[in-house]
This record gives sequence, C-alpha cells and structure tokens, in this order.
Amino acid sequence: MATAYLSLGSNLGDRLGYLRRGLREVRLLGTVLASSSVYETAPVGGTSDPRPYLNMAVRLETELSPEGLLLALKSVESRVGRKDSTKNMPRELDIDLVLYDRLALKSERLEIPHPRMKERRFVLEPLVEIEPDLVLPDGAKAIDLLSLVLDQEAAKIDADVSI
Repeated sequence: MATAYLSLGSNLGDRLGYLRRGLREVRLLGTVLASSSVYETAPVGGTSDPRPYLNMAVRLETELSPEGLLLALKSVESRVGRKDSTKNMPRELDIDLVLYDRLALKSERLEIPHPRMKERRFVLEPLVEIEPDLVLPDGAKAIDLLSLVLDQEAAKIDADVSI
C-alpha cells in the first residue's frame, strides 16, 4: 500500500458539488485517510479567467502504482464532468497527484512531487491541514513552504464535502 496526496479543485458550475462527486469517486481508488477543509482561492498560473476555485486535499492509501493512479484520476475527472483539459483553464474538476509516498519521479506523463506545488498556497494549506508534519522527498517541510506563499488569496469556507 502507498500513501498518495491529492489536490482537488473546481471553478465552474456547482463547485462544491464537483468536489463532493470527485471525493466520492476517489474513495473507490483506495482508503481516504484524511480530507481537508474546503478553501476558496484565486486562480493562479497565468489564466485571465477571474472565477475563484474551491480546493481541498486528500490523503489516500492505495494499491495503485503512481501511473495507474494518475490514469484513474483522469478517468474520475471525466466521469464527474470535466470537459476541457487545457492547462490553467477553468474546469469542473481538477485532481492532481501531488505526492506519492516519498517518491521522486519524472516521466512524460507524471512528475512527483507535483512541479508547482511549492508555489501554490491552494495546494500547501490543505496539505498542511491534514498532515502538519509533512516532509517532501527533498526534505522540505510543507509548513515552511506554506509560509512563503501566504500572500496568495485563500480562505477556509464552511462547507461539508463528506459523503
């Protein structure tokens, strides 16, 4: 069994509904050990679309390989309703495989840790919430990285995504 950390986000339509459906589908891929609160965040990454995201993190225990999990997550996105896969564009549901055990991996389809996670409060804050002592494969502490991006907009909202 491996422990994977996922980042879920949505900024189109029923954002909370998409997160709930995504979490329900992720539960079929292993055992959800923890899920964070939901955070509303401003878009980042060069998009001109101003619609805010809802984001959360999940710690998942799974038997799937990193590549197998990535394929399963892309399938979840499609089943839940994601239509556009263009980078940094609005989407119904986006699920990123952020960490997988203490693995560092770079292939054509997958990079672990996620290459931009250290720059994104919407990834780091939910991760630190569910795993305050989280250490990345390079030895960096997630809580220390979070302190460097606190200038990015993020607000915990009162929302229940449990099923």
